[in-house]
Amino acid sequence: MQGERVPDARRTDAVLLLVALVWGSSYLSAQTATAVLPVLVVLFARYALSALACLGLVATDRKSGGWTRDEIRIGVPLGVTQAAVLVVETYGVAHTSAANAGLIISLTIVITPLLDRSGHRGGLPLSFYAAAGVCLLAVGLLMSGNGFHAPRLGDLLMLAAALIRAVHVALVGRLTVNRAIRPLRLTTVQTLVGSALFLLPASGELSTLAHIGVAGWAQLLYLALFCSVFAFLAQTWAVQRTSASRASLLLGTEPIWAAAVGITLAGDHFTPLTGLGAAMMVAGTYWGQSIERAHRAATSEGARPPSTASAPSETRTVQGRGAVTSAAPPRGRDKPQPTRR
Repeated sequence: MQGERVPDARRTDAVLLLVALVWGSSYLSAQTATAVLPVLVVLFARYALSALACLGLVATDRKSGGWTRDEIRIGVPLGVTQAAVLVVETYGVAHTSAANAGLIISLTIVITPLLDRSGHRGGLPLSFYAAAGVCLLAVGLLMSGNGFHAPRLGDLLMLAAALIRAVHVALVGRLTVNRAIRPLRLTTVQTLVGSALFLLPASGELSTLAHIGVAGWAQLLYLALFCSVFAFLAQTWAVQRTSASRASLLLGTEPIWAAAVGITLAGDHFTPLTGLGAAMMVAGTYWGQSIERAHRAATSEGARPPSTASAPSETRTVQGRGAVTSAAPPRGRDKPQPTRR
């Protein structure tokens, strides 16, 4: 029987939706954590806890061999760009609502194709730019709050985070293509780099960790173990078992979960303007994503040479939170897949 069996497909879809839910909830968790701790301390603790968890998983995986040169050489610069995303994003979510943060950051979906030209030739169709325009208008409505006014600092920071994340995603796609990089090893390098980058800036205030109590540590552990390590590895497992298009669609529900969590748990209030902005943001990102995906498939089909001996290896690209990796290494090895944050 070809293709995924229905129970397996449902399980895979459930895992991807769970990843989107976890990522959507991360904005409220970060907002709660930064209310009791300095932002740099939150970032260092999140990275350090993630690195410890990743190193523990690597230590139990004795069959896959040592680190490769590519995993270290590529992981270091990607760790720097990932840290840049998180520092701007975390400062941003500290100064805006969790719902707005999740919706504005989804602009990454339509910004990334403008930067990553590797998957399409001749430029994107005009309809894609129309979808991007809908998203920009949605950002303006979200920033308006209870009426039009000067943009808030947090909203502008989230807008900057979306741009930096798109640069990071495009960079990962370019650096990892056609390289057999193991996701866990790459993630471990990135978390170690982030820990090193934030150690010195946060060192003067690390003593505050002793006074945050059980609730504060629970937020940090949730951000590190669930929103980072679990989400990275669960996404990898799921994407290997489904199509890139289906994975992108399900992971694209992240801003919906962010808004739902913000409204139900944080008491965020949506005015008619912000409600309209949320609807336009979700519609615009889905529209833009579908246009880009169709254009990528069409140009790939047109550029593909006639089949002679064997079919080329499948290349998957999924736009997610922190990275996009592609290419299919030989069977039996851990295939690189998209990671986030």
